Amino acid sequence: MDHKGVFARKPVADIIASEGGAFKALPKVLGPFSIVAMGVGAIIGAGIFVLTGTAAALYAGPALTISFVLAAVACGLVGLCYAELSTLLPVQGSTYTYTYATLGELAAWMIGWDLILEYSMGVGAVACGWSAYFNSLLVQMGLGLPPDLLSATGERIVRADGSAGTAIADVPAAVIVLVITGLLIGGTRESVKLNNAMVVVKLVVVLAFVLIGAAHVNTANWQPYIPPNTGEFGQFGISGVLRGASIVFFAYIGFDAVSNCAQEARQPQRDMPIGILGSLALSTVLYIAVAAVLTGLVPYPKLNVADPVVEGARAIGLPWLSLLIEVGALLGLTTVILVLLYGQSRIFATIANDGLLPPVFARIHPRFGTPWISQLIIGIGVAIVAATMPIDTLSELVGAGTLFAFVLVCIAVIYLRRAEPNTPRPFRTPWVPWLPLGGILACLGLLAGLGVYTWVRVGLWIAVGLVIYFAYGRFQSRLRAK
Repeated sequence: MDHKGVFARKPVADIIASEGGAFKALPKVLGPFSIVAMGVGAIIGAGIFVLTGTAAALYAGPALTISFVLAAVACGLVGLCYAELSTLLPVQGSTYTYTYATLGELAAWMIGWDLILEYSMGVGAVACGWSAYFNSLLVQMGLGLPPDLLSATGERIVRADGSAGTAIADVPAAVIVLVITGLLIGGTRESVKLNNAMVVVKLVVVLAFVLIGAAHVNTANWQPYIPPNTGEFGQFGISGVLRGASIVFFAYIGFDAVSNCAQEARQPQRDMPIGILGSLALSTVLYIAVAAVLTGLVPYPKLNVADPVVEGARAIGLPWLSLLIEVGALLGLTTVILVLLYGQSRIFATIANDGLLPPVFARIHPRFGTPWISQLIIGIGVAIVAATMPIDTLSELVGAGTLFAFVLVCIAVIYLRRAEPNTPRPFRTPWVPWLPLGGILACLGLLAGLGVYTWVRVGLWIAVGLVIYFAYGRFQSRLRAK
């Protein structure tokens, strides 16, 4: 195999001319409101309802608000790059397609493989949070599930009678993934309508918590604002703020999932920038507000629980608000699962359509107009992940995968400005190359905040991806066959 084959690029003109090729059968049903709702549906979820507590209690303390600002700055820089590429190449595949047009086939495969990790672990982490809120709601009705069925396989648990044991699997997490998978197979239009309704309810719940909670904040809980470092990197202090930013960065991955909507958008050149940047801006404001109110209501060491926002509502002393938040959290986390499963299936199908995975994964259902086999296989795989892996491991893996993808998106903008200067760009990222370079540096800084074991796991995933490519993908590539 020669280097030209490994680094063969898919020409931008060919990508634009094909307008999705095999995916022309996908119906164009998404307008700007639906795309913003898809973004908010993916972003406002685990970051508010699950990770705020973990990141504040273990890493950043009240300075979690700074962590959210740092993550938002990095996402804003990258979001502008996504906006340009999603209008330049309004087709399926997101970062995978952009990388294929810039750095070549091997890099595209690796980022596609990386995105599979990102979305799978992302859905798994969110499903774990969904399970905790679901059981909390059941407990209020006297129907709580046994702890054996509520934690990752092998995790230590304490049963109601005080006896210790190990969990079998997180059953509700697996069930919700399979239910959403069935919904997505049934059609994009129906899934979007449900997502829009749930997003509206979710925003009402989040705003209710912020407005009511702000009146009950105890400012003493914000002291010290940046807790002193414990002597270990990432545990409070400045390094803890950075580590917290790396963790809550997971909360922002929804806006890059929006780029997978391009093939089904009615007017992608107009609607995609609105969807990406609008959802990112709205979600950032809400994240910072919730983090400030939550750490003002509850001392940060007490927030390392599965349902931290409900803990904040309990501190206010309004039972009806706790119930409202639990319902809103369930809906919010459901929309995140829906959007991430949607995005992953589209990337999976695009990779298969290029020949780097078996073509069966690109097959479109003749009635529902969805990549149903891809969606089904992903749903089953992610359900197993959600049932067996702990949420902290899942969230760090998502952060690493997302940051790698974002770095390549910034590189793609710089490269295509030089390689394809005359190609029409309905949306142009300002201050190229300086703004994309800022995005690259911000992402690399957040990568530095991840733990050693996360790097080991990501390295193993990359090694498996290389084996698959050199054993299968390089021989089946449609681009190289031409």
